[in-house]
Amino acid sequence: MQNKKTSQLEFIALMASLMAMVALSIDALLPSLNQIGIDIGFSKPSDGQLLITMIFLGLGIGQLIFGPLSDTYGRKKMIYVGFVVFCIASFICVFSQSLEMMVIGRILQGVGLSAPRTISTSMIRDSYEGNYMAKIMSFVTVIFIIVPTIAPALGKFITDHYSWQAVFYVQLIFIVFIWIWLSVRQPETLPKHKRIPFSLDVFVNGVKEVFSYKQTVACTAISALITGSFMVYLSASQQVFQLQFGLIDEFPYIFASLALTVGGATFFNGQLVMKFGMERLLKWALFAFAFISILYVALFYNTENPSLQILLFFFGLQFFCLGFIFGNLRALMMQPIGHIAGIGAAITGFIATLFSVPLGTFIGSFVTTTALPMFIGFAFCGSFSVVIFALLKRLR
Repeated sequence: MQNKKTSQLEFIALMASLMAMVALSIDALLPSLNQIGIDIGFSKPSDGQLLITMIFLGLGIGQLIFGPLSDTYGRKKMIYVGFVVFCIASFICVFSQSLEMMVIGRILQGVGLSAPRTISTSMIRDSYEGNYMAKIMSFVTVIFIIVPTIAPALGKFITDHYSWQAVFYVQLIFIVFIWIWLSVRQPETLPKHKRIPFSLDVFVNGVKEVFSYKQTVACTAISALITGSFMVYLSASQQVFQLQFGLIDEFPYIFASLALTVGGATFFNGQLVMKFGMERLLKWALFAFAFISILYVALFYNTENPSLQILLFFFGLQFFCLGFIFGNLRALMMQPIGHIAGIGAAITGFIATLFSVPLGTFIGSFVTTTALPMFIGFAFCGSFSVVIFALLKRLR
């Protein structure tokens, strides 16, 4: 269980802050994409999506590095290395003069952020397990959701009053604060006697062991599909609300309100998971996610966007489902591989990212004049996830 130097509440807040660095790096930049496009020269509006999706590519690559090394050298040391990589990458973004250089910087930012993002999950698994881990993950996600609710508004304020480069400087200030907090307050969660000497054989055996658990493999596949569909929203929401609906000033508040629906559902999940179990909640959330998407496609296929109120209603329903999916899915994925949490989190995260990034990029390329392609992507990913979950239940 969790070391008593930090209270459970502080532990949850710190783990949420480590995860929230990813959200801050993505969401705070959304209102700045138009200005960045003007300054460095986008050839088409969808180029801005690359600055969102490519950070996920870096996250996937970095997990393969930091996850296994955290099993060998400890969790905190590897997080510190990731912080250094992120800081270097941020300065590359600040001084970028082209889309290509900015994309390189964003990929490297993702590599650096993969350390706190992946290792925080391992630290939670070091300290908790089973439904209680799912409960902790839910409360971590509730706090984590606070960042997406304020990040776009913060990014717009900074861009309007200073510049888009200043958004990256704010991110650097935030990461230094978390760095100090982690080093001073959080004990190492992986004691030396439980560390695994790193070698190629250890990594290969870890891969084999991960693939030997049907539950982990199935949850990884579902994670790739759900993350890929959610990635479409993150990368294309600015296009939908600012360009299709012309809601430039209102966009941060719309983004925040939808993020709150995820946070609310995640909070309820934390209350319900101990009563109903994470598998049952995940099953119904996946089914609802798929059904709502299919309903939208059936109602608005080959039509223009519906009214803003209707669109927000469907988005709100989708994201409420996501609040029950993310924490339970991650807990189920990690449950059989707690003894190799670092390597396990790295491998599952990399595989999920390997498929979700091209999937999200492909679906996002069709989001031009309406939001319909986004919901078609939701419907495909949700339906396929339901099928995978049903097959898992049958195989077991």
